Amino acid sequence: MQPETPEEQQARVLTLEAFADTIIPGAKRSADDRAIAGVSTDGGAVESGALALMEDPAGGLSLMLGTLSEALNAHASGYAETNGLTLDPSVPPFVALTFDHRTALLSHLLAPDNPEKEMWVGLALFSNMAYDSAAHMNTVDALAAGHPGLLAIGITKPDADGLWRFPEYSYGRPLSRLHPHTTPTGSPA
Repeated sequence: MQPETPEEQQARVLTLEAFADTIIPGAKRSADDRAIAGVSTDGGAVESGALALMEDPAGGLSLMLGTLSEALNAHASGYAETNGLTLDPSVPPFVALTFDHRTALLSHLLAPDNPEKEMWVGLALFSNMAYDSAAHMNTVDALAAGHPGLLAIGITKPDADGLWRFPEYSYGRPLSRLHPHTTPTGSPA
């Protein structure tokens, strides 16, 4: 496998960011941002680090990203041809699609009867994980950096020592009494 050229790397990054933004939309980073459609005013999957999570070798997806990007762009070109769309050649085909067309294409690729759905569901899962759990970051660091997904779902900051404590029970009462031999640290004796 040959290393990517800078143009291929840029096309891959833009395509994967556009994919992640279609899964969980976010605000544009700048007026000329083509990957993020800007259908949301909040941070989405891209701002949450979807690309960093996809590229992390520990996730097992990183070696396939070039192939997935190329396949997504091939599907986008076919979609555009089928629907009589003219795509801007200055960006990858998937990036050139409007948000509504990106969504329509992904609805097809993620459909239960699509024979390729597993690879697209996997890519979508990484976009969701970046937003919902900041799986590629330490939670304390993610909160300190203002991670949009964790803030949107209401994850609170830890106490000053970096630990989370929950003095109020979610059901308004303890679920059970502590065992009499439980240590002050909460460990069983």
